[in-house]
Amino acid sequence: MEPIVFINGKVKYPITLDPGVWIFDDRKVEIDTYFHAERVQVNELEEYTIAASKHWQKEIQEGAIMPPTIKTERKFEKQRLLEGTFGIPFEPFLKNAEPENGVTEVIVTTDDEELTFPLETALEFFLGFSKDGKPLKISEGGPLEIYFGDASNINEPIKNVRSFTVK
Repeated sequence: MEPIVFINGKVKYPITLDPGVWIFDDRKVEIDTYFHAERVQVNELEEYTIAASKHWQKEIQEGAIMPPTIKTERKFEKQRLLEGTFGIPFEPFLKNAEPENGVTEVIVTTDDEELTFPLETALEFFLGFSKDGKPLKISEGGPLEIYFGDASNINEPIKNVRSFTVK
């Protein structure tokens, strides 16, 4: 079996998801952090502008030197990736597929069953794709797991997901 998951059905753009590459995606979040941290709506353009401004201001004041903490920060980030359990919100993928007008539900197909969810619930899905720094294997319930946005199934996610069909 392929570790590929599909979004199809009544969408303008069918999408093929490859959870194996999400470790490089900036939208990834550690599962514990996602469900236990306070959620704040972020304006990405504003955040980028603020960060870029701070960076340039620092370079103007201090010059473009690399402090010794950069190596430590990189080492910590690498360690976090090698040991972390990560997921990614489903909403951006579903919105990029552009569901047609009048769509009300999403059918999740797993190896064993088909589960139907309202579109609003599906938009809140959180997709787990790695555990303890390793991609979820198909033999262990992968390539991805579905967690509900309210974390009600955090200990028993939906496993062996193969496709999302928008109806």
